Amino acid sequence: MATELAYALINPYSIAKSRTGGIIGRFMSRTGLELVAARMFGPSVELVRRYAERLRQGPGKKEDPIRQILSDYVLRAYAPHPATGRRRRVLMLLFEGENAVERIYRAAGSIRSNMEAGETIRDTFGDFILNEDGTPRYVEPAVLVGTDLEDTRAGLRLWAEYSESDGGLICDAADTAQGENIQRTLVLIKPDSFRFPSARTGNIIDLFSRSGLRIVGAKVHRMSVEEAEEFYGPVREVLRTRLTERVGEMAAKAVAAELRMEIPADVRQQLGALLAPHYGDQQFYQIIEFMTGRNAPQCTPEERKEPGLVRCLALIYQGPNAVATIRDILGPTDPRKAAPGQVRREFGQDIMVNAAHASDSPENAKREMGIVRVERDLIRQWVDRYYPA
Repeated sequence: MATELAYALINPYSIAKSRTGGIIGRFMSRTGLELVAARMFGPSVELVRRYAERLRQGPGKKEDPIRQILSDYVLRAYAPHPATGRRRRVLMLLFEGENAVERIYRAAGSIRSNMEAGETIRDTFGDFILNEDGTPRYVEPAVLVGTDLEDTRAGLRLWAEYSESDGGLICDAADTAQGENIQRTLVLIKPDSFRFPSARTGNIIDLFSRSGLRIVGAKVHRMSVEEAEEFYGPVREVLRTRLTERVGEMAAKAVAAELRMEIPADVRQQLGALLAPHYGDQQFYQIIEFMTGRNAPQCTPEERKEPGLVRCLALIYQGPNAVATIRDILGPTDPRKAAPGQVRREFGQDIMVNAAHASDSPENAKREMGIVRVERDLIRQWVDRYYPA
């Protein structure tokens, strides 16, 4: 089967109810597809109108009444708030793989699914409630997806037109807090969650959802070596200096075992001072390789600038005291020291492979967001690759 690009839109109500993680986890674990791009949209009136028209008249497997229901839903749920004009948050996910369109369609399910079965995303996260006469009383489809290849192509071409203007950081959305003490912070769900398609990424997002903060930006990011060295630059000096005593003890123990002699304290200190910078650099480049998939010292100048060979999911959270709130849910760097329920305790392996990163101060959040650039549009290039105009 041919490799395809499919999309899913997580609806504003699903995002507001913190169902984002569960939906992402279902799509990844039940389709086996690769999540290759993500972008938050605040759809304009024009995009909403055109997408509603596309749903109503476009090709696909749905009968005309269903198309009309979904079209009406988009006009109501995706449009800016009628009183304030503030936009709604819609999260676009792009998935790549064999028969991707059909897999995403099946995972989403019908809006008329058996709501007691829980087999599909709409079974679990959606609602389709009928009046006694069989007419719809309440419809919440949870997600919107393409129904077939042509429908997917047309839908993606439309959203790609507005990806730059209507997408990015949606900080002024209708359901986001504004005013004093409002912060934004960066979370990176690290590459170990993407070794194979699973619910792990979604489960991590679910833990962060108890913060009550809003996700205002999202991006699947392949960090280059240059970006990683800048991002983790402050860690390098820490590794070179704060490990002196530990390195001295390890070196003294190794030398003592090899030479069968006691190593004096002053010699132990000298070994630490001599070897700690080299050991710190080694640890630093292990972090860089983990985050990029590349051995930095062996990279050519061109390779240093190229996107990494592994991916992470970058999320921007916004709300009161966002930095401290997210850090508390994340837990300490060493997963063994994290408390039950913290992300690193539940999903971390060691100090480096510890599930996720979160900014540790408002200043670092600003610096790190400037490196990762979650607002940068990648949707257009993926759509152009698979569905050129």
